[in-house]
Amino acid sequence: MSRDQELKERWELVVEKLSNQFADGEQLDLDAIIYLIGIQELGQLDRKFKKDHKLDLMHIAICKLLVPYGYYELDFVDEDGWPHYLIKEQLPSLKAGEQSVLMKEAIVNYFVETEYIN
Repeated sequence: MSRDQELKERWELVVEKLSNQFADGEQLDLDAIIYLIGIQELGQLDRKFKKDHKLDLMHIAICKLLVPYGYYELDFVDEDGWPHYLIKEQLPSLKAGEQSVLMKEAIVNYFVETEYIN
């Protein structure tokens, strides 16, 4: 199976599982999945977040997802439990489609590592 086909199948599995678990089967989009990862990484699952915190959660998720690619590293976790990341390398200029593929690949890898999917 080609790498692209494997990524496509694993991405569809992630979307299906998360959509069933968190959205009553209504299909979650990329941003919603990134948001869920941010909540998971923060570890404050029972908390309600304001709009500005939702953007911060997405930032946490993106940083966490791109750590294995060498773009970020965890710097510290503050007294409120929020992780802070350092930029190790600037992201290359990517077209929208390339950004989407990179994030989907990073998300699939995240859920493989956490054993949510195999």
